[in-house]
Amino acid sequence: MNVSGLEQVKLLTLLENANIGVVIHAQDTSIVYANPTALRLLRLTYNQIIGKDALDPQWRFLDEHNLTLPVTDYPVNRVLSSQQPLHNEVLGVLDSHHQDISWFSVNAYCEGDFGSGHGFIVVSFVDITDKKSLFSFEDILHNTQDIVIVTEADQLDRPLGPKIVYVNKAFEQLTGYSAEEVLGETPRLLQGQDTDAATTARIRAALERREPCQEKILNYSKSGQPYWLELHIIPLKNRFGDVTHFAAIERDVTLSTHYEAALEQRNRDLRSLKSELQNVLNERTEALRQSNAQLLRMAHEDPLTGLANRKAFFEQSEQQLARMRRGNSCLGVAILDVDNFKRINDEHGHDIGDQALLAVAKTLRHTLRQEDILGRLGGEEFAVSMLCPNRRMAEESLNRLREAIEQTGEEQPYAPLTVSIGLSFADAQHPQALGELLKQADMALYQAKRDGRNRLCCHASGEPASGFSPGSFPEAH
Repeated sequence: MNVSGLEQVKLLTLLENANIGVVIHAQDTSIVYANPTALRLLRLTYNQIIGKDALDPQWRFLDEHNLTLPVTDYPVNRVLSSQQPLHNEVLGVLDSHHQDISWFSVNAYCEGDFGSGHGFIVVSFVDITDKKSLFSFEDILHNTQDIVIVTEADQLDRPLGPKIVYVNKAFEQLTGYSAEEVLGETPRLLQGQDTDAATTARIRAALERREPCQEKILNYSKSGQPYWLELHIIPLKNRFGDVTHFAAIERDVTLSTHYEAALEQRNRDLRSLKSELQNVLNERTEALRQSNAQLLRMAHEDPLTGLANRKAFFEQSEQQLARMRRGNSCLGVAILDVDNFKRINDEHGHDIGDQALLAVAKTLRHTLRQEDILGRLGGEEFAVSMLCPNRRMAEESLNRLREAIEQTGEEQPYAPLTVSIGLSFADAQHPQALGELLKQADMALYQAKRDGRNRLCCHASGEPASGFSPGSFPEAH
């Protein structure tokens, strides 16, 4: 979204305090954001919804006749496949924890660049369970800080249309008009002699095409006071797909607009100072951005190696499990432990020990695939989760990794550098929880240590996986 940092803060504040549910899906349909209203309406916690996708079995959608919708007709999938917005769709939601159906009026649209993989699907909804109506403006929008106007979609020509059918409290406060004074009137009563004709023409053309539009326009209050608005007009459809109304969401930007104009007109001699101040602001903004990015990395990365930390590894591996269930593949979960790491620290010091851990992390990145999940669980213990067509591929990949680490350690102060690896598996026919897979991998790791270290063991047999050990190449299980 091409908005400034300040606008992002305002937008996030609006979402967090909105009386409508908002859920944002990534391009793979996994949920990356849900505002508090969405969590309340869906009766879910933040952890229960984030990361879930349209295939998640904990909920299903119903049409207005209480018939189960196929997954392809879910709002996020319909918008994703058609690249067209969804307007005021009435849907029922039935989750695995409650017997009652919740009814919502749903809107959804695409946001971002889907071609580069940075697209999102934004889904908003309001609860209509009590009345099962298309939308209810009073309860949702009346107390929002942004101005909201709803008009009918017909009779766009002067002097009658489009006819106003709803305004919220923020509209009354900004314009000085009461709702009773403007209902049945047209928004043109807010325009004046300095309202830009080209802007109103673009708005009129978008309304005729029944398309959304965004504009900045000069309007006038009841007392004649001019004010600037940033407005976003959205067409609203009924259940038959016909555009029946337009909703205009408006934001007062008078102060910022006048401030920019005054600076340009009256303070030309201060442009140099303004430029210097802007540079300082940019530097501080960039420093803040970098600081925020660093905090985000710290929350998900191991500070020494840069690999995923324990929490992030678990979260990403849970996603791997979900992908495994949807595909015809298996998931290998491995725990790696640096052999005799205490000796390295005792003989060479912790700085050399850290170098050994960094060497292991670097070899993990260079040897395994980009799609494999790599993490440091703590100390000298690392973990890998990988989706593979079969177990043999996982075993061979991890054995190559073990050999690469052994070669990396040659001629280094911490030499010899070797790792023992414990490996466990799950597939769609034999699914297991991540915690159980890690326990099995840890048992296999213990077996590898007991059998002499520098080897790979699978939990399936409790023996070295396919005979993996230094100086030998395995036959497949």
